Amino acid sequence: MEGASKEYASYELDANGLIVDVKIKDSEDEFVPLYEITVPGVGDATKVLLLSLRQEMLSLVAIDPNRVQDKEYMVELAKKYSEASNLMIDKYLPGTPSTVKKSLTAYLINIMLGLGDLEPPLADSDLEEIAVNSSKEFIWVFHKKFGWCKTNIRLRDESLVYDSAQQIGRRVGREISNITPLMDAELSDGSRVNATLFPISQRGNTLTIRKFSKNPWSMTALVANHTVSKEIASLVWLSVQNELSILISGGTASGKTSFLNAISIFMPANRRIISVEETRELTLPDFLQWLPMLTRQANPEGKGEVTLYNLMINALRQRPDIMLIGEIRTRKDAETLFEAVHTGHAVYGTVHADNAQDTIVRMTNPPIDMPKIMLNALGGVVTLFRHRKLGIRRVLEFGEVLSTGDVNVINRWNMRNDTFSQVSDFSRFLETISLYGGYTKNEVDQDIEEKSKIIDWMIKNNLLDVNTCGFIVSNYYKHKEKVLQAVADDAPYSPAMFGKGLATKV
Repeated sequence: MEGASKEYASYELDANGLIVDVKIKDSEDEFVPLYEITVPGVGDATKVLLLSLRQEMLSLVAIDPNRVQDKEYMVELAKKYSEASNLMIDKYLPGTPSTVKKSLTAYLINIMLGLGDLEPPLADSDLEEIAVNSSKEFIWVFHKKFGWCKTNIRLRDESLVYDSAQQIGRRVGREISNITPLMDAELSDGSRVNATLFPISQRGNTLTIRKFSKNPWSMTALVANHTVSKEIASLVWLSVQNELSILISGGTASGKTSFLNAISIFMPANRRIISVEETRELTLPDFLQWLPMLTRQANPEGKGEVTLYNLMINALRQRPDIMLIGEIRTRKDAETLFEAVHTGHAVYGTVHADNAQDTIVRMTNPPIDMPKIMLNALGGVVTLFRHRKLGIRRVLEFGEVLSTGDVNVINRWNMRNDTFSQVSDFSRFLETISLYGGYTKNEVDQDIEEKSKIIDWMIKNNLLDVNTCGFIVSNYYKHKEKVLQAVADDAPYSPAMFGKGLATKV
């Protein structure tokens, strides 16, 4: 890992009390940036010693595997391990300064109750993915700004990778072994975990962690970072306001779920919202009436599975106004989605497809294989695109779904100059908005312009989180004139500007 030259970024992280330094830099010896973690006062030799103390620590403080999901128990356990760690450090590293002792104690607790060396990257909100390809390789991370980076940390042997996978699995009732060498699970914060064992993964045991975002994307944040234009965002807003269902498509890691989360700020507070997901990724404004539901895998005996289809059927019995569907994969999923749309629900879901036209192809061929004519129940299709070379995500296309089930692309991203433009005129979208919302074409244009100005004003006031953005939109629905006046006056934002009672909601 020698030959580092240009430094891109440096910052400090707090990994459960363990303070670490992070540097991201270029290297003449690597084709990708280096993500280097150092723990002040804790060298490699000390880490090896601390790792060797695990069994002795367990003999001092045993862990009850049946209580690891109990937060109060884990807090109490952390206190006991802190006391035990101090004894171990005094025994094996006498004379250690108090500041270093604090770091060593935090490191030991991360080993005993967490995922050891994986805890610092897990604490970095700028990372999207953590990949352990085997104990023979340094761990890789995907940084929001710098893409894939190679770290200077690795799990020292295959048993450590296996132990980490087992620990994750035990806490959520999953099992990984030679008989069941593949595992999907999640961490307590909602991060997704995939684990595989050798020889299924030929180079060694693996762990792949897709981190759950603690700061979910809002639509204003997506406009601010140029993922989508304010005009397309306003068009989506108009669709949600008038309960037109939208399918969000794109490739892997293109931002489909982030976009699904982002449109939640446009959902009226007087609607009941139910989301169904395989892993928890959505975070809606706090004041919405929102019921999140998750699937469950079968236990080792093959019992207890709850599928996305089961949840969708159940959700329809709970009087939802809006349904959010994590990902449509099967014909059953799609049939239930369209049943929900046809029975008067607004539905927003995601599906894997590369563009708006491919979305129709994907929906009308196996394994989904829906009759094309049924797709006319949708109002539109939004396709996301991840440009790996440039490290950016963009809304590639927004299209209306015609009565034939075909798609008419209205807006498209131009890669050459990184701009969004309208490439065709509205057809069925205008008819639907006119039928259910009473809009004329001029009124649609005026409404999009009005909403674009509100989005501009929110960005200018740095209102980028889902709660505040949802608060503004809900005020727009309830006190439209107040919001429009604040925008017209270019007034600085204050929650109380729309009423003292509502200000307490944020």
